[in-house]
Amino acid sequence: MTIRLTRRDELPVLQDIERAAGECFREVGMDQIADDEPPALDELADYQRADRCWVSVDAQDRPVAYALVEPVDGRLHIEQLSVHPDAARRGLGRALIDHLAARATADGLPGLTLTTFAEVPWNAPYYAARCGFRVLPEAELTPGLREIRRHEGEIGLDRWPRVCMLRGA
Repeated sequence: MTIRLTRRDELPVLQDIERAAGECFREVGMDQIADDEPPALDELADYQRADRCWVSVDAQDRPVAYALVEPVDGRLHIEQLSVHPDAARRGLGRALIDHLAARATADGLPGLTLTTFAEVPWNAPYYAARCGFRVLPEAELTPGLREIRRHEGEIGLDRWPRVCMLRGA
């Protein structure tokens, strides 16, 4: 398994990964999430140009999983993590998270954060059990995480319980 920065010509593939990965939300009654469009190409390009878009690639060097990250309040925040269903259950998401944790450490950042669905098995329960994250209580939310959660509420993600999580300090 290879993890590397995304090339610009791969950005449409990331959209395909996102659409395919979203389909599993239908199984838990979250059709709105499954129907949500992936980030636009210009938004993905912003992440790519800033070296904040990482992919896990197959043996033919084609992306099968990706992560978008950004600094938020002194930590590296995982904005998006998606694995194509054809490549799922092989540890690619966890490997991307471990890679991002190593990048955060190399950049002098003490940890990773993310926001996710609290009750979806492959979201918060997975991140806690398999990836070393813990749910942040409301009192520990930083201003940046509060802003992210506010925005998520505006776009309708609070229709289902959501949490902020932290790995590291």
